[in-house]
Amino acid sequence: MHRQPRAVAQAKAAYRPAAFLTALGLSGAIVIAGAQIARGQEITETHAFSNFGEVKYGPDMEHLGYVNPDAPKGGEISISAMGTFDSFNNYSRKGVTAALSTIGSESILASTADDPYGLYCFMCTTMEYPQDLKYVTFNLRDDVTFADGTPMTAADVEFSFNLFLEQGIAEYRRIVEGFIEDVEVIDEHTIKFTFTDEAPIRERIGFAGGTPVFSKAWFEETGARLDDSSEEPFMSTGAYVLESKDFNRQIVYARNPDYWAADHPFQIGRNNFDRIRVEYFADSQAAFEAFKAGAFTYRIENSSLIWATGYDFPNLNDGYVVKEELPDGTVGTAQSFIFNLERENWQDPRVRDAISMVFNFEWSNEALFYGLYDRVYSFWPGTDLAAEGTPSEGEVEILQPLVDEGLLDPSILTEPAPLPQVNEAAQNTPSRSVRRAAGQLLEEAGWVFGDGRYREKDGQTLTLEILSYDPNFDRILNPYIENLEQLGIQAELNRVDTAQYVESRRAGDFDMVSHSFSMGFEPGIGLEQWFHSKTADNSSRNLMRLRNEAVDRIIPSVVAADTLEELQTSVHAFDRTLRTIGFMVPQWYKPVHTVAYYDMYGKPETIPPLDLGYLDFWWYDADKHEALKDAGVLR
Repeated sequence: MHRQPRAVAQAKAAYRPAAFLTALGLSGAIVIAGAQIARGQEITETHAFSNFGEVKYGPDMEHLGYVNPDAPKGGEISISAMGTFDSFNNYSRKGVTAALSTIGSESILASTADDPYGLYCFMCTTMEYPQDLKYVTFNLRDDVTFADGTPMTAADVEFSFNLFLEQGIAEYRRIVEGFIEDVEVIDEHTIKFTFTDEAPIRERIGFAGGTPVFSKAWFEETGARLDDSSEEPFMSTGAYVLESKDFNRQIVYARNPDYWAADHPFQIGRNNFDRIRVEYFADSQAAFEAFKAGAFTYRIENSSLIWATGYDFPNLNDGYVVKEELPDGTVGTAQSFIFNLERENWQDPRVRDAISMVFNFEWSNEALFYGLYDRVYSFWPGTDLAAEGTPSEGEVEILQPLVDEGLLDPSILTEPAPLPQVNEAAQNTPSRSVRRAAGQLLEEAGWVFGDGRYREKDGQTLTLEILSYDPNFDRILNPYIENLEQLGIQAELNRVDTAQYVESRRAGDFDMVSHSFSMGFEPGIGLEQWFHSKTADNSSRNLMRLRNEAVDRIIPSVVAADTLEELQTSVHAFDRTLRTIGFMVPQWYKPVHTVAYYDMYGKPETIPPLDLGYLDFWWYDADKHEALKDAGVLR
């Protein structure tokens, strides 16, 4: 049983170039007539947009429906991070970015954790656009200030938008170049974005309104660049600012007491902690031991072993620590091993399929994960965007031309969507029949078996190196390597430090590495950053360096979809195609949040589907904290 999409993935206030904010539609809008008729088109003025259906909140909302408007302010929440950091610039490929580095960033538009597809004016009062969405005009609020107290104006918006176009990462610029015809500052609090005909209709408004706004004066004074590392966060408008940093050890963010939006309806009941502290550790086991001792107070558990066996310690058993599973309504992350398709050995899909077949998820889930995970089977697992069964008529219409041109095998039109190999859970070693089938694929690809190894005709051994950085992952990788060795592939684990791991992934210096595909409920042009040929040379998302004309040709059908039915059909065809190509070995995902925390926090009765919100709309309970201190649990 697959979970249906309850909402679109929340667009973050801190803009990431891959995740375009999307918005289009009309709800609670005002139609302006007379002088504002443009080329015979009515001009719509509205507080919010949605591509599909009406938005949840009207222009007179008092607060978001999932927050506690009376949540107390104060206290601290502390979390952990792994590895090291040397930069606070999340938009550059230089350096290792600090945790929560974009916590102070905000954009003109905002979204919520409970509205399927809505975007709302946050730093604007209204937006205006014609029927053809040739342009959008944002009427900005006049009370927005940066953290240094200086006012934000349309000039800062223009500067920030152009900054991403000029200095943003190459994969982003390659996609969006040519989308904007003009950015015009009309007055201090009015800015107009005019789009080219090539700009995707469904993403125009969000593209313009989703860029984080930085201080133009600060950039000019400091000489900071978006394409370089930075030892401090960029000057922004958000609720939190950097209080202190100890590189590779600790970061503390503090709530800005003069935050401009403290009483904004979108911020009531949010930003409740005075301080957010991040403690850095070399690995997750060291972090867990520190959590048990009270060195930090909130932990999102990503180790099934620790979740199943590690939560047996005095502070938990005595009731001082809460351990719970909370609902997660987002698209499941398609965590997978991926191949580097630039390397010759991995360009034959039969070789990739053979290597994929001998990863025994069923045994891993039972023996290593305590049955806590579901298998990744799609790039949209757990939703109705995942392709299932044979193609629908609509999918066939998309796929047939690609089959006719020889870009896809005809079997994609008649066969069910590919699913991962199912192995026996009783033992790690795949069955003889699975090993035989995998070996046959290798032989069909030209590899010759002899002396326990597969070799090319010139004697070169088929070798596979898996890149990793976390020693806690060894218990998962080593059984997989054993299976590859038994198959006849010379496999090994290359575990490096965090900095080398980051750089090796960026440079494509690997055979296989883990990657997390984080898709949304409303995919669009951002798919190009993940999968398009033009991003394969230099991408933080297309790490497998995928270059496939069929994939490139289907993406526009996803981008052009203007109804939910069309979007679903095109994504099904796209998902089916990606899975047929087979550049990944699917791992696992978890449909819930597994968290533990010291019993000093409050949260809403119902967690919204799109955000756990522990740093956002949870709050500090001073009385409970005092009780923990009196008991000697915390300082």
